[in-house]
Amino acid sequence: MGSGWLAAQIETQRPHLALWIPVLFAVGIAAYFQVAAEPPGWMLAAIATFLAMGLGTLFRIGPTARILLLALMLPLAGFAVAGLRARLVAAPVLPHAMSVNVEGDVVGLDRSGSDRPRVLLDDVVIHGLPPSRTPARVRISLDPSTPEDIVQPGIRLLGYARLSPPAAPAEPGGFDFRRMAWFDRLGAVGYARTPMLEMAGNGGAARLDWRAGIFALRVHLSRAIQHALPGRNGGFAAAILTGDRSGVDPVALGTLRASNLAHLLAISGLHMGLLTGFVFASIRYGLALVPGVALRHPTKKYAAIVALAAGLAYLALSGANVATQRAFIMTAVVLVAVLIDRPAFTLRSVALAAMIVLVIRPESLTEAGFQMSFAATTGLIAVFEWLRGRAWWRESQSARWSYLRPVIGVAVTSTVAGLATAPLSAFHFNTLSQYGLIANVLAVPAMGLLVMPAAVIAGMLAPFGLAAPALWAMDLGIEYILQVAAFVAGLDGALRGVPSGPPASLALIVIGAIFVVLWLGPARLLGIVPIGLGLLVWAQQDRPDILISDNGRLFGIKAAQGRVLNSEKGNGFAASSWLDNDGDLADQAAAFARPGMERSRGRAVMEIPGLGRFVYFASKKPGARADAACGEAAILLAPSLREAPGGRCLFVGAARLDDEGAMAIRVVGGRPSIEGAKSANRGRPWTRDQDADR
Repeated sequence: MGSGWLAAQIETQRPHLALWIPVLFAVGIAAYFQVAAEPPGWMLAAIATFLAMGLGTLFRIGPTARILLLALMLPLAGFAVAGLRARLVAAPVLPHAMSVNVEGDVVGLDRSGSDRPRVLLDDVVIHGLPPSRTPARVRISLDPSTPEDIVQPGIRLLGYARLSPPAAPAEPGGFDFRRMAWFDRLGAVGYARTPMLEMAGNGGAARLDWRAGIFALRVHLSRAIQHALPGRNGGFAAAILTGDRSGVDPVALGTLRASNLAHLLAISGLHMGLLTGFVFASIRYGLALVPGVALRHPTKKYAAIVALAAGLAYLALSGANVATQRAFIMTAVVLVAVLIDRPAFTLRSVALAAMIVLVIRPESLTEAGFQMSFAATTGLIAVFEWLRGRAWWRESQSARWSYLRPVIGVAVTSTVAGLATAPLSAFHFNTLSQYGLIANVLAVPAMGLLVMPAAVIAGMLAPFGLAAPALWAMDLGIEYILQVAAFVAGLDGALRGVPSGPPASLALIVIGAIFVVLWLGPARLLGIVPIGLGLLVWAQQDRPDILISDNGRLFGIKAAQGRVLNSEKGNGFAASSWLDNDGDLADQAAAFARPGMERSRGRAVMEIPGLGRFVYFASKKPGARADAACGEAAILLAPSLREAPGGRCLFVGAARLDDEGAMAIRVVGGRPSIEGAKSANRGRPWTRDQDADR
């Protein structure tokens, strides 16, 4: 009876079984990134052997057994692919911070968080460091006095810089930049201490391969756009057309984020879809005007081929970053479906696109962009498929409602996409835009009806010097979008902070949502259970009472009015990360100004309820003062001391900071429980070099 019941359930779910393939594959990838230590090579080899045996067995067993075997093989395949990818991208990581002469070819340009020009260097040479220890790529913020005319694609630069390995998390369980840098082959980051110089005889077009040639074209187009559209609108236009966000106005960026319109800046499925959709419609309806062509040729397929070529060109000119690659793959799947006479917008298309992305770049699963784009697309297709079966929706699509159809479509699309991505946005960015739906309903139509079509027309007319009218229209649309962003961001309570939740909470929410969408039958409503449980786990997550930066010079203590910081500047990334994860919208200076902490030169003291005094001691000289500080403190932070002073306090000094990195302390039952960021992240490829140099 058991096997018969299982076979019946599988048969019921057969129409959606293929949709579970990327889900199960992703489970294996997620498991790889969650394990505490890197799987050894023999384990990956054993998995590969099992998968090969499974493939040989797959077609010699019955349908039910075949599906069960696939359900076992897919997570193992995802685990193995992620492990293999981590090995394939392996490159040296700078062993420790150093000030050195560094040279390399410019292969990327952007701006740092402090709004300084920043270059990505490839083919790196670090003077005094052997090639076997030299990172493949280095990212450097330039000295402001570096001549602007030498910061060009393909130029080989030389300069004196302060370099460091990619930073460990700002707190245990926080965002690990080292992992992202590992998969980007980025082995060091830093800033130039002197103006960078062009190396004689090594720059210019002679060094450009086809990738660098496309990069050079991107930079040229970005600067041309910003010259034609000066000011903040030109920076916006350059960002959406070339992927160059260096010209985006910081104030405009802040309003876009607060109004939930920042996604309009990131080249994603929206932009790719709008561009290829406009090209597709233009070609198809243009050919329809020629009766001889329309009656004898498959104009729809011709339009799909041209749109696919336009999407590929946009992919190249926009930098082909991970988000744009993902957008192109999703768009290509849709257009290829048109070419082979298959339904274009289906959950199967989304599943195929997700599988392609995960096989090529399994690390994408951990990125907010991947999660949000596929959540929005899946939600939209599922909801519109459901709506097509409702009589009232079919009535709303009739001719007499034609004047309201675009408004209804935008409202439904914005609502569904917003709800689908809200938990992911809150988890990754710790904010919720209270009026994001309003902003998107007002702004997205302008992007689709004016900005992107004008951009396509401007690109077609630019070689003939006739792009001015299209650029004027594009400028008008961008100005409108930025005005909407400013209006919505200025509303009271436009942005709400959300405290960080544990990964398990997001996993439960995602699993529940996937079950609701993919499971057939009334049992799909059971997916509400893990969603509710995930929200409950998230709500009950407590933030640490004390956070300490990896160098020990910044700490923050949780209080009734919010976290209190000991310094109003310095360690800015750690400070902003802590406040963001608290769901606190204050900046570092505001958190420093909060009451409760006594500060004097080289010393800070704050009372922690249920524990006692936390004392910060900055002096580098141990002795009676340090002993006295430990005597009065429950916890003593002395980042300049390596040996514990006399007393019974919990001592956090230089040796422990070197070993543990950033720390979180929770008060449990009147006792401090301490956790280090490094101890929670040891034994992986992206931490191994730094662990070895402790």
